[in-house]
Formats: sequence, structure tokens, C-alpha cells
Amino acid sequence: MMTVGIFLFNQVELLDFAGPYEVFTTASRVAQRNQQNPGFKVVTLSKNRNPVIARAGLTLQADYSLKDHPHLDLLLIPGGVVDEPLNDAGFIAWLTSQRAKTKTIGSICTGAFLLAKAGLLDGLDATTHWEDIEQLREHFPAVSVLTNQRFVDHDHTITSAGIAAGIDMSLHLVARLNDTRLAELTAKQMEYPWQPAVRGDEYGL
Repeated sequence: MMTVGIFLFNQVELLDFAGPYEVFTTASRVAQRNQQNPGFKVVTLSKNRNPVIARAGLTLQADYSLKDHPHLDLLLIPGGVVDEPLNDAGFIAWLTSQRAKTKTIGSICTGAFLLAKAGLLDGLDATTHWEDIEQLREHFPAVSVLTNQRFVDHDHTITSAGIAAGIDMSLHLVARLNDTRLAELTAKQMEYPWQPAVRGDEYGL
């Protein structure tokens, strides 16, 4: 079973974390229903395991802190208003350290800024929410920032565009890390119109 960790912080965007959370937990339910290996265990992390306040005011309680979490096979960093973690040297150092410990690290939306600050996107193609493309390019010139992509997958590192694009990325990861049929059944269970893609669908914005 693979452990998926999702990082929570003050002003995290709700669907950025809840979309992937729903995908991976639904995938496990669907797999069990079909008498397959459940595949994924999903846990949430926050810096000190203190409650955090998401955008729109929802209070969230993480399962683990950055000091006591289990080994992670997949780490996802959602977006939102990322100023607090972006300026937290301790968090950035922890994120950087996960490169050697975690097989795949991904971001949703402005979570890409946190991966970039940790040096995890240097020399790679990446994407983020369409409103933040130019700012990501300006602040992190070592990153090749792409437009019109739902997600960009480098196997060890994956980034997605904003909000609902994180669901596409997560279904893609279910297919890559487990099985395409499981991803299809998960999307069907969620009633989500998923189109498999290698690199990510183009928006045409």
C-alpha cells in the first residue's frame, strides 16, 4: 500500500487538497469493492498538527505534524494563499529534504511556488494556476513554466494547474501508480468526466 501525504496550511484552497483526497480515498474504496489491493492510504500533515484555517474559513485538523508523520510514497502540496509556508524556512527545509525520501512529490495550483522555493522544480517544466504563471516565471527563473497544461509529470515531480486540475492530476497518478482501470472506475464513482492524458490536456485559454 502506498501512503499519500497532503500538506495543510492556513489559507489552503479547499478543492486543492479535498479533490486529491477524494480521488485517492475513493480509489481505495473502489479497489476494495473489486477485491483488489486497496492501493492508497491518505494522511494529512500540518507543520505542528495544530488546526489550520482554510480559505473561506473551514477549520482543518491534520493527522500528523512534519515531525511525526509516516514514510510518504507520494507527497502533495496544495495551493491557496501560500505566503505563510513560502516564508517559513523550517517548512521549506523539510520540503527540500523530502526529495531524498519520497518517490513522487506534486503540487496543485500555487503549491508550485513552494516546490520551486525548495529547489524541486529547478531545470524542470512545471505549471500552476493560469493567474500565477507570470509570477512563477518572474520569481523562479530556473523553472520552465508552461501555460495551457492541466498537469506536467516528470515521474519524481508533478505539478498541476489550479483547483480542479488537481483532480485530473490525481486520477493520472492513480493510473500511473496503480492501474488505469482503477482510475477510470474512480472517476466514474466520482461522476467526474476524466480524460486520460500523458502530459495534461490543453486549456486553450
